Amino acid sequence: MGMHLTSPAFGNGERMPERFSCDGLDQSPPLAWSEAPKGTHSFALFCDDPDAPGGTFHHWAVYDIPVSTHELPEGFPRTPTAGLARQGVNDFGKVGYGGACPPRGHGPHHYHFKLMALDVGHLSVRGTRCGDIEAAARTHALAEIDLVGIYSR
Repeated sequence: MGMHLTSPAFGNGERMPERFSCDGLDQSPPLAWSEAPKGTHSFALFCDDPDAPGGTFHHWAVYDIPVSTHELPEGFPRTPTAGLARQGVNDFGKVGYGGACPPRGHGPHHYHFKLMALDVGHLSVRGTRCGDIEAAARTHALAEIDLVGIYSR
């Protein structure tokens, strides 16, 4: 059947509410998941914008999410560690979620919230940048699911 990733704030391919952008509260959306594959020991969650003018822009990386966790609340804390989970440094140069903030007039951007089920409980990473964390997670991914939110200014 496969994993599911949803948000009560927007559906896949729908416009994200302003509060999840730099025009609003700049807070992370609530996310929930289910149906992790057998052998999952932890989760990693990422948010990337492949439509950014300079190439993919990394907005968020949360990893070492315990296998018993099945959701993140709206406004997840912007700290290097939150419970047992850890967070990376986004391309804004800050820890935690950095909201949708495409250039004005650049058209719709697609924000990919990607959840990976990992075969390790603790991810060994080089560096703290979101892109480095995502690359390390890919080497341990048992499954991946994508939820796309759209935002434009």
